[in-house]
Amino acid sequence: MKYYSTKNKTLRKSFREALMEGLPADNGLYMPEFIPQLSKDYFDNIQEKNILEIAFDVLKPFVREDLKDDQLKNIIHKTFSFDFPVKKIEENNYALELFHGPSYAFKDVGATFLALCLEEFYKVAEEKCTILVATSGDTGGAVASAFSKVKNIEVVILYPSGKVSDLQEKQLTTFDKNVKALEVEGDFDDCQQLVKQAFLDSDLRRKLNISSANSINVGRFLPQMVYYFVPFIEFGNAPLNFAVPSGNYGNLTAGLIAQKMGLPVRQFVAGANSNDVVPRFLRDGYYDPRPTVQTISNAMDVGNPSNFQRMIDLFPEEEIREEIKGFAFSDEVTLKAMKTVYREHDYLLDPHGAVGYLALKEYLKASKGKSIVLETAHPCKFMHVVSKIVSEDIYPAGAKELIQKEKKSVKMEVDYDGFKGFLLG
Repeated sequence: MKYYSTKNKTLRKSFREALMEGLPADNGLYMPEFIPQLSKDYFDNIQEKNILEIAFDVLKPFVREDLKDDQLKNIIHKTFSFDFPVKKIEENNYALELFHGPSYAFKDVGATFLALCLEEFYKVAEEKCTILVATSGDTGGAVASAFSKVKNIEVVILYPSGKVSDLQEKQLTTFDKNVKALEVEGDFDDCQQLVKQAFLDSDLRRKLNISSANSINVGRFLPQMVYYFVPFIEFGNAPLNFAVPSGNYGNLTAGLIAQKMGLPVRQFVAGANSNDVVPRFLRDGYYDPRPTVQTISNAMDVGNPSNFQRMIDLFPEEEIREEIKGFAFSDEVTLKAMKTVYREHDYLLDPHGAVGYLALKEYLKASKGKSIVLETAHPCKFMHVVSKIVSEDIYPAGAKELIQKEKKSVKMEVDYDGFKGFLLG
């Protein structure tokens, strides 16, 4: 398997090279040169499999030239080390909980898989690497947790000052040694642009081995394909609808690739907050990025999602507007949904899962079928919102300890020269 740039399909890199580079020099994104296929029999017998077996079957074709079977199995065992329960919300609608990992967010899988792969590759190279990651909330915590345990890799996390929750900020800023947090006086798009500019800086790349842990890195979004197989272990091979809370669209891109592998998905539904560039595109056919708007579902506060490049690479424009239905919702409507679902169904959605739930309900007005909402973060990460719905303590023990720790960050303006100086200092 080779990987090409979305801006230059003649470029070919190995999985190892694509992972270590993070972003192609032409500012495209790496994509697999073909999508491996799983047989119909595979899905007919999927209830006989467990998540570790499925993860190996799904991921092996993408990495076989660079990871031996025993290496891949070891990485998978450490990555998929927690539960992914499917919980009933109401008749025919279920939540796939992806937040039972160390940072209480779905990004634990991608971040851990990436960290362990890079550790293997840099072990062989006997070199050091600097990981650059921009976060709108959840990515940074997952990356910090995953990479704090590996050797020869330093992590620099950029996050927008005042635009992440208290627990999210503590997950970014309480690690020692190889994890550093930059508190940027801007929004997520400013953070992401600083990271992208670094990857396009040939002088910086001559001096540092840099890579990315955002979903722009193939090692981040590919393992997220495995999520989408989990409900089929429980329900069998009948087609399902998936509602995906969406910000940078890496999770949805992973689902689209899983579908192309043969996963029987009836419909993808993208749920967005007021940052609605993709739902507007799906409705009107025009892609028009706008400045980021701050919302209560802050991990989705992305005005110009990177993975849109991958989505339109996978499908022609008209086709993708059929493959995905998109809807956007205000904070007011999101909070109302959280209250209603808790009152009527005794299920506590986080603000991101609530956006996904709303999108699903909107889609189901004109369709039907058993449906899955991806619940991407533990509600405790958003207590400033959730406290309006429940009064009891919902913090897991580890989160309670974390919230008491001292924050350590470096404040920075949106200034590339200052950022570069920090990296080289």
